[in-house]
Amino acid sequence: MKYRSYPKELKEHVLIRLAAGSAVKAIAEELGIGDKQIYRWRAEAREVGADGLRGIGRPRQDEAAAHAASLSLGLDPVVVARRRIAELERKVGQQELDLDFFRQALRHVKARRQQTAGRGGLTSTRSSKR
Repeated sequence: MKYRSYPKELKEHVLIRLAAGSAVKAIAEELGIGDKQIYRWRAEAREVGADGLRGIGRPRQDEAAAHAASLSLGLDPVVVARRRIAELERKVGQQELDLDFFRQALRHVKARRQQTAGRGGLTSTRSSKR
């Protein structure tokens, strides 16, 4: 018997279609997956949430740590997901600040280059040859 592994994205797609009311048999025939496999994915998603459906290979270190922490603390998956969303929103905010800083720095560099060009000619730079 050959074991097949399916990517997490496919499993999530199947679960979305099930939630939309598609029949398990129709999805199984269309994708060439056994209907028992789809039932297993649905049961697992109900038990641990859609985040519990792993993809191919070992989980990344941060995913494994977050999952282990939530299981050990007995936290609700919704609470864990909200915390993760808040963490990602903080990261996005920090990245926006970084981008603003670099945009401003680039404007300063361009302005200085234009000032030093003088009479319309290009500024010369030192040769990188040694």
